[in-house]
Amino acid sequence: MVGLSEKLESLRKQSGWSRDEGLLDIEEMLEKLQQSVLQEYSLDLARARTDQEARKRVRRYVLTRLAEENMEERDRLADQLTNELVGYGPIEPFLQDRTINEIMVNGPDTIYVEQEGRLVLTDVTFKSTEHLLGVIQRIVAPLGRRVDAAQPFVDARLVDGSRVHVIIPPLAIDYPVLTIRKFAKRELGVQDLLELGTLNEEMVRFLRYAVRARLNIIVSGSTGSGKTSTLNVLSSFIENERVVSIEDAAELRLGQAHVIRLEARNANTEGLGSISVRELLRNALRMRPDRIIIGEVRGKEAYDLIQALNTGHEGSLSTVHANSAIDALYRLENMALTAGEGIPHGVMREQVLGAVDLVIHQQRDSYGQRYIKEIAIVNKGRQGSIVFSVFKKVPKENRWEKNRDLNWPEEIVERFIQKGLEDYVFSFNV
Repeated sequence: MVGLSEKLESLRKQSGWSRDEGLLDIEEMLEKLQQSVLQEYSLDLARARTDQEARKRVRRYVLTRLAEENMEERDRLADQLTNELVGYGPIEPFLQDRTINEIMVNGPDTIYVEQEGRLVLTDVTFKSTEHLLGVIQRIVAPLGRRVDAAQPFVDARLVDGSRVHVIIPPLAIDYPVLTIRKFAKRELGVQDLLELGTLNEEMVRFLRYAVRARLNIIVSGSTGSGKTSTLNVLSSFIENERVVSIEDAAELRLGQAHVIRLEARNANTEGLGSISVRELLRNALRMRPDRIIIGEVRGKEAYDLIQALNTGHEGSLSTVHANSAIDALYRLENMALTAGEGIPHGVMREQVLGAVDLVIHQQRDSYGQRYIKEIAIVNKGRQGSIVFSVFKKVPKENRWEKNRDLNWPEEIVERFIQKGLEDYVFSFNV
């Protein structure tokens, strides 16, 4: 994509016009159009970021003004100028492209995108570092946030749910860095995951029954491995229960009728008003939840979660960053210890093993394929291995091995029996 300033310069050279003959440079045109739009369409300009009809009206007005300036290729220029006026400049087309999952801006001259699972270097650039910083401020200002030398980084969420991270000099040594993880327009369902090869039918049946039996389930994996998509699918198996979800940035899409959604809050520009996931979890426990879903456990809230799971709050779901199913349990243990409650290390490990019933470990390969690498039951007997594999991905093959010698922990067998699923347990190893 050719930058707008380059396009204007190209048109100037092709036509032989000088700036004095009426072809405005980009800064002059933007300033002139901004003033006109503010006067004629002030309400539409405020709504145009989220209201497509308002955006179309602004674009029509820009198109009219370009015609008055006798500009060629008006449609393309109108799109780019509208993006500058009411959108996010050169990255706006990427935000509208459904095949793009993530946008990574490494300074004004380098923009990568993740498209259909692959990392792609684009030919799109910002005009300057100032242009990039202006777009960053346009992103964070409506969210009540700021980025400057005193606060050189920020995490935020766009209106559509996309997650934004910004870090600027002096913390980012070379240039401002902007990362946007887009929020899917349509959340993936069970059938989608089956078609994508994330899991198979037999694994779906097992997980459906595990949720029905109210097992406490942790989904582990690295960034971008598909943990949230799997958590969404697991939550879809919950029926007629009061669900409280807690997230650092709201991403889950829960279709149940009885859902309370809570979201953590960052501090304001004065450094006040932050509400942590841990505080929300403590509040959720007073809300008579049948199920608690935590989008991601990443800190001291692990302690409160483990205490809740060990005191009757069965059937809870969450995710954690980890390299394997066993590592997920160790990470929960370590995060819980950071709460500083004085619990001995050995006691905390016992509490983690008592709290978690099932770990689903996800992975993404070098081709962008996301799949469940292992489903493991936590060994409640405390003898031998910490976890028993239920299903495990066969390396370099698109299939999973089922453990037909699975030694079901008695506590988990009892949960299945309570829900009338004893036939499934007794026939599993057949």
